[in-house]
Amino acid sequence: MAIGTTAPLAVRMRPTSLDEVVGQRHLLGPGSPLRRLAGSSESASGQSVILWGPPGTGKTTLAQSIAHSSDRRFVELSAVTAGVKDVRQVMESALSDRDLYQRSTVLFLDEIHRFSKAQQDALLPGVEQGWVTLIAATTENPSFSVISPLLSRSLLLTLEPLDDDDIAELVERAIADPRGFDGRIVLDDDARAQLIRLSSGDARRALTALEAAGAHALEARAVDAAAESDADDEADGADAPARVTAEALASAVDRALLRYDRQGDEHYDVISAFIKSVRGSDPDAALHYLARMIEAGEDPRFIARRIIVLAAEDIGMADPQGLVIATAAATAVQMIGMPEGRIPLAEAVVYLATAPKSNRSYSGIDSAIADVRRGDFGRVPMHLRDGHYPGAKRLGHGKGYRYAHDAPHGVATQQYLPDPLVGRRYYEPGQHGYERDVAARLERIRRILAGEG
Repeated sequence: MAIGTTAPLAVRMRPTSLDEVVGQRHLLGPGSPLRRLAGSSESASGQSVILWGPPGTGKTTLAQSIAHSSDRRFVELSAVTAGVKDVRQVMESALSDRDLYQRSTVLFLDEIHRFSKAQQDALLPGVEQGWVTLIAATTENPSFSVISPLLSRSLLLTLEPLDDDDIAELVERAIADPRGFDGRIVLDDDARAQLIRLSSGDARRALTALEAAGAHALEARAVDAAAESDADDEADGADAPARVTAEALASAVDRALLRYDRQGDEHYDVISAFIKSVRGSDPDAALHYLARMIEAGEDPRFIARRIIVLAAEDIGMADPQGLVIATAAATAVQMIGMPEGRIPLAEAVVYLATAPKSNRSYSGIDSAIADVRRGDFGRVPMHLRDGHYPGAKRLGHGKGYRYAHDAPHGVATQQYLPDPLVGRRYYEPGQHGYERDVAARLERIRRILAGEG
């Protein structure tokens, strides 16, 4: 490891060519757009690309590898700090280089999703006219974060999280390479497995954790060596690589930093997986996604609201107690706050995941709303209209209404739906949980209402 360097390990270990890039094999085959971008000016493609993928999958690495491999001018901007003025300056300079020196320009724009529409519009002339070849990187879905004209002029390439073998290769390279630890540390098997698991496919996270654990191991070895009274023992200890154990890794890295942006794609992916796990009756998966949201700092009120909706939408009349428990959990979270609020949230999630499921109430109201929106409703039957105001009875309002409590079983033979909808069924109970009893009872009720029994 270079003495005195302050650059993070992940930066020092960045590949200098596409051949050194680990992972993303689906994007780096012979003749691929990225390979053509890295070619010489005469043979290189001028096709602009948008690199979309989670953090730590190599977007910046790919762009810089292309820059090192190509003889074209390379300009790097970050949407966090750059503005329209910076973009226009790059465009003007690129146009001059093309006209005066026949030299093309590659513009790498990191975090393009942070650019406003006006800022993205400033990129269009240069991209459309070929003054620059744009390589844009984003962690958010370009369909929502990049303007359509720019999307249509660029090739969208999706990066995938690195697999375990890719992370292992990067870790071993960083341990052996002079830019990294230069063989001064060695990883125990348990520590390696733990490091790969912590990375979750994120190369930057893996190298950051390795750097912390390696520094911890080197410092511990230095302390031990200084404590040795025998000079020969001290020398022997200094020559041997410092061993990084699973315990050392755990003490250097307090916890895995979740890849979870409350404003980005991962927010929607995790809450979607959470809802589908509860709906699918898998309490283990549901608790896993609940834990991810809690650890990422998701607003517990948001989680509680989603649990209430789940109770009504997916459990419904199969277990009406589910909505009561979900609402109670939301109230408990407001009263006691976090971290204790995780306990009633977990109780509600387990209850709902293991409860019988029915979406018949949800489907029923949607069907009824669809009819109303189509204008399929008709007038309220005369006997159901309000007859309490002066003159109402003269109009016939309420005439013939049968009071249900005076009828046998508390159900009177009577029409309730408007005439055009007589016989329409919005709610059809299922055969799970409490709805089995409701189905049998409702069948009898409907026969009485229709005067059939």
